[in-house]
Amino acid sequence: MAMKPSSLSKPLLALFFLLLRKLAGRRHHHRSSSSRNNNNMAATTKPIPPPPPLDKLHGRTLVVDVEGWILRPPVSAFPYFMLVAVEAGGFLRGLLLLLLYPLLRLLGDGARARAMATVALVGLEEKEVARVGRAVLPKFFMEAAAAEGVAAVRAAARVVAGQRDVPEGPEVRSVGGVLAGLVDEEDAAEMAAKRIKVLFGGEVEAAAGKKDAVGLVGAASSSRVHYLFSPYYCKETFGVSESDARGWRPLPRDAYPRPLVFHDGRLAFAPTPPAALAMYTFLPFGLALVVFRVLAFSFLPYRVCFPVGALTGVHYRLVAGHTPAAGEEGEGRLYVCNHRTLLDPIIVAAALGKAVTAVTYSLSPVSEMIAPIRTARLTRDREQDRRNMAALLARGDLVVCPEGTTCREEFLLRFSPLFGELGAGVNPVALDTRVDMFYGTSTKPGAKWMDPFYFMMNPRPAYRVEFLPCVAPSRPAEIAGGDSSIGVANRVQRDLGKALGFELTGLTRKDKYMMLAGNEGVVPPAPAPNSNKPV
Repeated sequence: MAMKPSSLSKPLLALFFLLLRKLAGRRHHHRSSSSRNNNNMAATTKPIPPPPPLDKLHGRTLVVDVEGWILRPPVSAFPYFMLVAVEAGGFLRGLLLLLLYPLLRLLGDGARARAMATVALVGLEEKEVARVGRAVLPKFFMEAAAAEGVAAVRAAARVVAGQRDVPEGPEVRSVGGVLAGLVDEEDAAEMAAKRIKVLFGGEVEAAAGKKDAVGLVGAASSSRVHYLFSPYYCKETFGVSESDARGWRPLPRDAYPRPLVFHDGRLAFAPTPPAALAMYTFLPFGLALVVFRVLAFSFLPYRVCFPVGALTGVHYRLVAGHTPAAGEEGEGRLYVCNHRTLLDPIIVAAALGKAVTAVTYSLSPVSEMIAPIRTARLTRDREQDRRNMAALLARGDLVVCPEGTTCREEFLLRFSPLFGELGAGVNPVALDTRVDMFYGTSTKPGAKWMDPFYFMMNPRPAYRVEFLPCVAPSRPAEIAGGDSSIGVANRVQRDLGKALGFELTGLTRKDKYMMLAGNEGVVPPAPAPNSNKPV
């Protein structure tokens, strides 16, 4: 598998499949030494020296044992199989994997991992597994990465992510785009050589000819190492002891090769066997909590819904801040907030203690139907949307989320300047959320209507609300030029970022959906919008 120079973010999907092959294929590959020598892929039993100083790796081709150098020990395959099983196959498939795990523990390492791969992968659509690898797994790999290992990778000119003592491992067969089973029809070493040639176009062979590559391996469970770390490819090979690896530090978020702005998936924790068991034990209680909390927010008066929610574990914090400015007589107030979940406008309404109208670019019909506040869908026609928002604001308070989509991490996306063209005072509202089990956002097609329910299913979901000082309205002459509305949007974004401690970005909704889902995230309009729905 391959990584771009000094970057770990792009090949995480390939790294996932590499780990599956590594952890599911722990068995010795019996080939004659003459055959190995003919292919220049001999394993080596030479003692491996300790890690080199980083300056010795600069400008070199680096061949890395992923398990030994990128991830902190102990490395277990179960959380990654469970993530794929739940996110791509559903909670029932994950439950099956969890229930079978005690029996699978009785098997040898290779047989156990292959059985887990079969339960987690077989029958799933190949594109859905790829989506999980692209949108879900990078977060968990980054959280499991070792700062010391990443520092070594960054020092190199180019990196090949290899495996230490697994010349052979299982491959997944797909039929009609559906994963159908594990096969071992080709020699894994030859397949690896083919992949390397395709990915690097002969760069590794060239490095081998120059004897310029450096190998980094982990604490070997045996004296064998993979052929990529043999003297044919690597001029030098260095190792790290188990005691040293145990002392490695987690990779800090500010040291990630690329900021982790977007990620997807429902699980907010690494599903180790104990954690997965706790989740499935909690699920029946979580479903009951969802029903109770949704009924409370939908039908109880705003003054009592949060105290009632607090009895079930909902943590709500209203930061003492600026009193929202009043609009002109007969007009409503314009509230502009960052977007954390679909519940944002409802939380703002509850904090204000009165009804508001929320405008959305794309909301599922189910979410519109069950919303306890009025909603109005925008058309993406700028002039028409401006007139519609002005009409709504003339009738009452209006809540706008100009990012256009939710962001889980501590970043603010680019603000659409449309709200700045209304000529009304802007009341910024800083929102933050915390979850401990499930994320209340998703880009998976057909699943967005469940977002509020997943947020409410958390044992202790948290919301923080802070009203910031009003931003003065733009003058009509400035609005016509357009520059003022952009300035207002940028100022509101800066104010919210400062209040929340979030980093500002120029990323958009389209960027998020193209990165995570491969589409622009447009939900088909509902047959009958409920913009006139009573509170």
